[in-house]
Amino acid sequence: MKRCIGFLYNLLVCVAGGSLLMMIIWLLLQIFVFASFAIPSDSMEPALIAGDNILVNKWVMGGRLFDIWEAAGGSQVDISRLPGFGRIKRNDVLVFNFPYPARWDSLGLNLKTYYVKRCVAVPGDTFEIRNAHYKVYGYKGTLGCVASQDRLQQILSAGEERNWGIVMRAYPNDSLVNWTIKEFGPFYIPTKGKSVKMNTINRILYKNAIEWEQKKKLVQQGDVFLLNDSVIQEYQFKEDYYFVAGDKVMNSKDSRYWGLLPEKFIVGKATLIWKSVDLNTDEIRWNRVFKRIE
Repeated sequence: MKRCIGFLYNLLVCVAGGSLLMMIIWLLLQIFVFASFAIPSDSMEPALIAGDNILVNKWVMGGRLFDIWEAAGGSQVDISRLPGFGRIKRNDVLVFNFPYPARWDSLGLNLKTYYVKRCVAVPGDTFEIRNAHYKVYGYKGTLGCVASQDRLQQILSAGEERNWGIVMRAYPNDSLVNWTIKEFGPFYIPTKGKSVKMNTINRILYKNAIEWEQKKKLVQQGDVFLLNDSVIQEYQFKEDYYFVAGDKVMNSKDSRYWGLLPEKFIVGKATLIWKSVDLNTDEIRWNRVFKRIE
């Protein structure tokens, strides 16, 4: 009897130990290799639809390391990355933390809110929108969902934007930079180590990014620009940034409205739909299971 009890005890210890090891391995994979996210809306149609569950590859850029408890409490945190095995390219679909946790004039890591959008400009690009269509200087390929941009152009040309509930005014939502989602830019997307001359327009365009990087206030007094109490004539960026847009451009609150996405807020690249559920019937949409995201 004692031998039997001892055997059962040792068996339970082994099982518990194995389960704990598996849990640790699974947790490490989730942190450093991949993550799963559910798509709640139609802003990325037709590539992604509500009810899709996607796998996000963190190896492309490298898994992020930061104090999750500090971030959950709303504090600004330092974010670093493990070495990555690739780079983000134009037209990649990205999952990221929404960069405005509280106020529209202050960048920050919003740990509770994740977005999925398509990258349409990478660090160093000069991006613009002309007649609702996306362009990057020197790039000849297509950007984003062109069919949706065509449709937006038709809606705007017909003057039907109000019927669709389309908000025309775009980032930076300032009277001195009167950009819209139809005519936008040119807008330089900052890359680490590059500088911009400090003038009134650049202060408006890059104020949020500069203040986030420096943790200081950028103010203008006449023709003088102050970073706290230091006069600056140009600014050299410390981080890389991206410009992202939803495929369904009529129904996507993306960089056209809120501006730059810091590289450190990106979780990874969406690569695969591993499950898809019709939210009205709870039935599996088998034709979408294991579909690559392009």
